Amino acid sequence: MSFLYGKHVRANGIRQHYLRYGGKGPVVVIVPGIVSPAALWDHVGRWLGQTHDCYILDVRGRGLSESGPHLDYGVDACASDVLAFVQALRLGPHTLVGHSMGARIALRALRKPGHDAQRVVLLDPPTSGPGRRPYPIPMDRTLAMVRAAHRGEAEALLRQPGQAPWPEDMLVLRAQWLATCDERVVYVTYDDFHQQDMLADLACMSIPSHLICAGKGHVVSEEDVWDMRERLPRLQVERLMSAGHQLQVDDFAGLRALLDPILGGTAQPPETTKELTR
Repeated sequence: MSFLYGKHVRANGIRQHYLRYGGKGPVVVIVPGIVSPAALWDHVGRWLGQTHDCYILDVRGRGLSESGPHLDYGVDACASDVLAFVQALRLGPHTLVGHSMGARIALRALRKPGHDAQRVVLLDPPTSGPGRRPYPIPMDRTLAMVRAAHRGEAEALLRQPGQAPWPEDMLVLRAQWLATCDERVVYVTYDDFHQQDMLADLACMSIPSHLICAGKGHVVSEEDVWDMRERLPRLQVERLMSAGHQLQVDDFAGLRALLDPILGGTAQPPETTKELTR
């Protein structure tokens, strides 16, 4: 079993929580999406931990990292958190993997000077921004999940017709950890999605950059891919046709097959996800 521990570190002036897997091999840092605490990526960490030293972050306002009305939840603050986390743990050269919001955080972080990343992997990043089409997943739907979780009713909501079907163990884990998300992170993140220009951040990448888009969900269209390659011609693009926005849940085997050659490791599928208690 590759799971090592969960810990806290004070970095960028806040308490940051993370999960660590493996402990040996190339370093991979994963930054999850809007309302996805690190625990929801545990199965990914267990897989990567077989061949890599993997760290999964609780972005501020989520999971066991610091949250509250005193915090800035914007992309710049979150990007600074990532850089400070890497420096505090002295991780050195690493691959930065970001999903959804986490991909936009990764791009903003790597636009700042002094990072040690050698590669960035963007998993279905929202391409919305000034003058661009809106993010296709409605904010009200994300807010409804967080509010239901705060009432203790997330599991019932996630089982309703029309909700994306998740494996049972993952659905229960999601219902549990959604309750740790500050509702305000949703408002701030959606504002950033439409006010911040992620394509400008992408154009500044000087390290190998990879994009893996979902085949469903319309978060990254073919036109978006064209626009991204226009800004960064070296961008390597793959599309996982069988998956929606939550690629790591919808088709984890397919995602593993795409990530494996990028990250340079050959690992077996992970054990069944074990519940991480708070």
